[in-house]
Amino acid sequence: MYKIAVLISGGGTNLQSIIDSINNKYLENCSIEYVISDKVGAFGIERAKNNNIKTYELDKKQYKDSLSDKILEIIDGKVDLLVLAGYLSILKGDLLKKFKDRIINIHPSLIPAFCGNGMYGLKVHEKALEYGVKVTGCTVHFVDEGTDTGSIIIQKAVKVEDDDTPESLQKRVLVEEHKALPEAIKLLSEGKISFKGRRVVGEQ
Repeated sequence: MYKIAVLISGGGTNLQSIIDSINNKYLENCSIEYVISDKVGAFGIERAKNNNIKTYELDKKQYKDSLSDKILEIIDGKVDLLVLAGYLSILKGDLLKKFKDRIINIHPSLIPAFCGNGMYGLKVHEKALEYGVKVTGCTVHFVDEGTDTGSIIIQKAVKVEDDDTPESLQKRVLVEEHKALPEAIKLLSEGKISFKGRRVVGEQ
């Protein structure tokens, strides 16, 4: 069994897409062992509890710089993959070293556009519209010491409509996020990912 821990900060719709993919057997050899939130009261915790998944609420205001160490304490030796699904805190330290090439994140743009420090949530879509891009989308990538700088696993494109608002664009990108994240987990769980330099090569 390929064991996963999921980090969240909010509603957990990307978490739900993983849960659904396990329940409908798309991810047939995967299990979510833990869901960890950096915010007390995040709705994603309820989604986890409804599916009998063990949960932790680690308030980032309380743990501050030791948050990554606490996460490592919980998951070390117990999971194969760490998935950031709308998780807003920055990972650091030993967690990144011990889980090198075993941490993935979903970002709501086509990296390297509209990413990096301060680029999350609706801000990403506001910037995309402000810039006037015709195509945006989402990216699943490995997590390294930088912010949104790890190797790209999967990208899905979304056409920008003339009458789009940040909110309408966010909704359409989210639909693709819910496809991309389970796809990336499937490739990893089946050992179908390899590296050529910083390029990720996956058997589709």
